[in-house]
Amino acid sequence: MPLSPADVFALAAKLPRVRLAHLPTPLEEVRRFSAAIGGGVRVFVKRDDCTGLLLGGNKARHNEFLLGQAVAEGCDVVVWGAGVQSNNCRQTAAGCAKLGLDCHLYLSTPGYRTEPQGNLLLDYLVGAKVQFSDAAIGPELDALLLAKAAELRATGRTPYTWHRPTVVPRAAVSYALCVAEIVQQLAADGLTPDALYVSSSGGTGAGVALAKRLLNLPGPARLICPMPWPWSIPEALATDANAAAELLGVSLRLTADDIDADESFIEPGYGLPSERGREALNLLARTEAILTDPVYSAKALAGLIADVRAGKYPPGAAVVFIHTGGVPAVFADPEKVL
Repeated sequence: MPLSPADVFALAAKLPRVRLAHLPTPLEEVRRFSAAIGGGVRVFVKRDDCTGLLLGGNKARHNEFLLGQAVAEGCDVVVWGAGVQSNNCRQTAAGCAKLGLDCHLYLSTPGYRTEPQGNLLLDYLVGAKVQFSDAAIGPELDALLLAKAAELRATGRTPYTWHRPTVVPRAAVSYALCVAEIVQQLAADGLTPDALYVSSSGGTGAGVALAKRLLNLPGPARLICPMPWPWSIPEALATDANAAAELLGVSLRLTADDIDADESFIEPGYGLPSERGREALNLLARTEAILTDPVYSAKALAGLIADVRAGKYPPGAAVVFIHTGGVPAVFADPEKVL
């Protein structure tokens, strides 16, 4: 039997959580943007760029459950890492500042500048202890974070650190709740989502895919992948979604065939703006005064535009773009944005 949004909220209430985000975020119909892309569809933007917590983004939702677990386990320091302009690290550092936890960030430098701009500037402002590393994002950086956490543990600290099997399912729970919010908000206007779009090849996408099945939504949940991984993304996301289902106490299980992960918008590479992404960013900014980030959410919006222009949805369909934030990155490398 499909669950209701209220059922999903009740199941998630059993998990450790701290309140960090401004929820529910708005769901905004963008009529001028819809008209500009054609196709007669109704496009809605789920404004998770408005979650608060140091200029917003999807990681505010994640961190309600991740840092909730850290607090419940008595941790006093968080060891985290990603790229220099990581939205994840910026919002994790912000959550730590709000909760009184030390935050140690290990930021991967290949392909990035290290001047204090954009997200990196904000990391410093909220007091994160930043160290740069040439470790590649993925298994190499993951191993570094575990090693640094072990060093802190040996000195008597109690670290909470990035550990994919622990962290990603809890992040996925937070995005099952986001989709439940969307369903409630559209229902107020007598609508159901005919499609969901989001930039993710991790916890956010796993949660969106899980919620599509839990709530029995008819349309696709399109996960526009921002990066390649050295494993099968659909298989990994199905595993993460199933671990999130276990946390929620439901028996539903997904397979890789349930994951609509599109890697065709990654070009020209991870962390690099694309021409299609630039068009999407500019079009939304100039028709609705809403900014995406120049890479992740821009490429996901480009995926939505491409599908609508290809006639994937009938006129009047309600297509929802989940805006994952990341706007500070536009200030880090303006020549790439323009």
